[in-house]
Amino acid sequence: MRFPAGRPRPVVPTADLVALRRARDRMDRDHAQALDVDSLARSVHMSAGHFSRRFREEYGESPYSYLMTRRIERAMTLLRQTDRSVTDICMEVGFTSLGTFSTRFRELVGVPPSVYRERGADVLDSMPPCIARRVTRPVRNREASAPEPL
Repeated sequence: MRFPAGRPRPVVPTADLVALRRARDRMDRDHAQALDVDSLARSVHMSAGHFSRRFREEYGESPYSYLMTRRIERAMTLLRQTDRSVTDICMEVGFTSLGTFSTRFRELVGVPPSVYRERGADVLDSMPPCIARRVTRPVRNREASAPEPL
């Protein structure tokens, strides 16, 4: 949530921030598990609506979007580092449908998983891991900068 210049941001209860961080850490750690907003909210003793609103305010995206991004990031790593099938990787990172996985992957990365494996793997072999993570972080279409007008 953006606040007009000159207006201070409201004081956020520390307990909310700790709970949100705990839920985000759980999504990072257990991304392959069947996680939903209701169970995440219950695990930090919040209602689903309050949890979703607070998560979006603090992290700039919904819990679902955050989880999908983590799963796609992990899939990108597996596609670069292993020869496992796209279907195996899809299931390992927490998707239950290959179609949904491919659609989300294309939305975030810009190409299907098989194309990413062919084109994206060679470029990163010589990069330090910290640079590779930054370069390969999925960017949602709405986050990508608009092209400069001619």
